[in-house]
Amino acid sequence: MSLFIKSSSMVIKCVWLLLLVLLINNVQAQMKTFDINQYGGIADGKTDNSKAFTDAWNQACQNNGGGVVLFQQGIYLVNPLVIEGSCKGPMELQIQGTLLASSEYQYSVGIDHWIVFRHIDNLVISGGGTLDGQGASSWPYNDCRKNAQCKALPTSLRFDFANNTKIDNITLINSKNTNIHLFAGFNVIISNINISAPADSPNTDGIKVGSSSIVQIYDSVISTGDDCIAFLPESTNLNVTNVHCGPGHGISVGSISSNSITGLNVRNCSFVGTQNGVRIKTKSPSQPGTVAQVTFENIEMDKVDNPIIIDQQYCASSGCSPPKTSEIQITDVKYNNIWGTSNTKIAVLLKCSENKPCQNIELRDIDLNYRGGNKPAKTSCLNAKGAAYGKQNPASCLQS
Repeated sequence: MSLFIKSSSMVIKCVWLLLLVLLINNVQAQMKTFDINQYGGIADGKTDNSKAFTDAWNQACQNNGGGVVLFQQGIYLVNPLVIEGSCKGPMELQIQGTLLASSEYQYSVGIDHWIVFRHIDNLVISGGGTLDGQGASSWPYNDCRKNAQCKALPTSLRFDFANNTKIDNITLINSKNTNIHLFAGFNVIISNINISAPADSPNTDGIKVGSSSIVQIYDSVISTGDDCIAFLPESTNLNVTNVHCGPGHGISVGSISSNSITGLNVRNCSFVGTQNGVRIKTKSPSQPGTVAQVTFENIEMDKVDNPIIIDQQYCASSGCSPPKTSEIQITDVKYNNIWGTSNTKIAVLLKCSENKPCQNIELRDIDLNYRGGNKPAKTSCLNAKGAAYGKQNPASCLQS
């Protein structure tokens, strides 16, 4: 009887294992490849492939088990479009060739996107290919620093309400505006990407993250004319590891005029020739908000203008009124093991709010040298409270 029970149990286990294998194979078989070329795509760098892209995506999206949308080798012109979910399975956009944005200015002015992915879960973008924003034709028209009524230029890749997203092994060049913008995303991984634009290209931020949580950015190179990475309000649980930044404006928290950012870790990164290193910036005046639980650790600065900076009187335009008080509370910010060279005498600038002085700022093992001769670097503190530990070059100015 015991032998019969054991034999029956083995049969049941084998049946379940067989069913599991069949199920896995069935899912793999269902995730088909949808080649753009089979939907009228033409890789000549001149023909608009927007319809072919949309048609292939829609077919893949409605396929049970999801699908892979493929751009083979070649140059595919794609005009601005919006890609929508919800799909019947995980989706992958595999770019092996080059996607080319229009160079015509009339296709850019007043349009805030090139390619948008909206309300999509479980999306992977990969393939080793390139997205070329052809921004040089539009940059001369960007007068937003002087003109409050300026027309928006398009972000290359935008993700709105996209969850469980992975962007891996792609290159973005010459975006007309921001390269990658995440809004209201959850569980996003960006890895092994290369972003580049000239140092004087306006507003070509590498990655912007807003209203998002659980975001990881690692093993990437970002060289632009604006922030390498910018973290915007209502974002939390953010991690940046092994990112090389330069040229550009550094990694920024802000600019913040209200709401909060909590839980940011930036580790094992390098900055070369950037305007800033690690920066927290809040506008003044501002509404109440918080920047908290931020760690910058194991970071190299090479010829950086402002290696460590908190600026609570931030103003981006030329028409700003005299500095007013920020209501953003900055607290629990750690700078640990940061070394290298500063292009300016003030290597550590902590300019905090009069109404909301910075709290619990920690400087630990700082070694920053001024490149302008034999004179030592300096620190400057305003309304900044905290403590310093280990090596302090330049000497700390924090108030206890």
